[in-house]
Amino acid sequence: MSPPVQPVAWVTGAGGLIGSHLVQAAVPFAPGWRVTGLGRREVDLTDRQTVSRMFREQRPRLIIHCAAMSRSPDCQRDPQRARQQNVEVTRMLTDLAAEAAFVFLSSDLVFDGRRGHYGENDRVNPLSVYAATKAEAETIVLANPHHLVIRTSLNAGPSPTGDRGLDEQLLAAWRTGATLNLFKDEFRCPIPAAMTARAIWELVQSGATGLFHVAGSERLSRWEIGNLLVRLHPDFKHLIHAGSLKDYAGAVRSPDTSLNCAKAQARLSFPLPKFSETLPR
Repeated sequence: MSPPVQPVAWVTGAGGLIGSHLVQAAVPFAPGWRVTGLGRREVDLTDRQTVSRMFREQRPRLIIHCAAMSRSPDCQRDPQRARQQNVEVTRMLTDLAAEAAFVFLSSDLVFDGRRGHYGENDRVNPLSVYAATKAEAETIVLANPHHLVIRTSLNAGPSPTGDRGLDEQLLAAWRTGATLNLFKDEFRCPIPAAMTARAIWELVQSGATGLFHVAGSERLSRWEIGNLLVRLHPDFKHLIHAGSLKDYAGAVRSPDTSLNCAKAQARLSFPLPKFSETLPR
């Protein structure tokens, strides 16, 4: 008797941080799926005709959509392109997957950060083009009651290009000799991308739909994050300085987008980690 045919799962953005970890994590955490990673080399997601043909040929029963124009300065410079990649591509994929499972990766930056500890029912108020495109895409995805949106925070860990993880970005800046002004009054909930990937697969396997927050269980300032990471690279300690949003004159920033992840935690088999406890001592 031949083995049963495994359903196909697409992971878009497979060349990025979370996408690459989702593909790697499929073996231990999603053995029932035949996972296909889709990066820029495999397909241009803005090419509707090609994507639609691939969908008809491969018939995925699950799409985890991680691909995005994710660098906020790039989105600010080219909002039309950001909307095409972050909103219109998502709309196309959700239409194709109307009868399939669909997971959309969103961001804590959909909140304005005025109070922090945001739950899934709190009102969004994006302050940047990137965040606005994510918020709009969330609405499109959640129009289908069988689809899933996962908001996450800063993710760390190795990426295929070596420049997508929070830690990779800081280390790259330090290696150029750049001095980083890290805010003591801007808070996020960082998490290793490997843990995010595991959580996503567990939520998919549990049949979760709707909106969930998945992030680290520790609210940390940019300054605290920098100090944790510089312990691993003490030669660069002189390249971080404590700053404050009060003295910042650049584009508006969200001061505290920490997430309440109790809803997701109740469905997971493992505790969402404190970022400080995931780093080597």
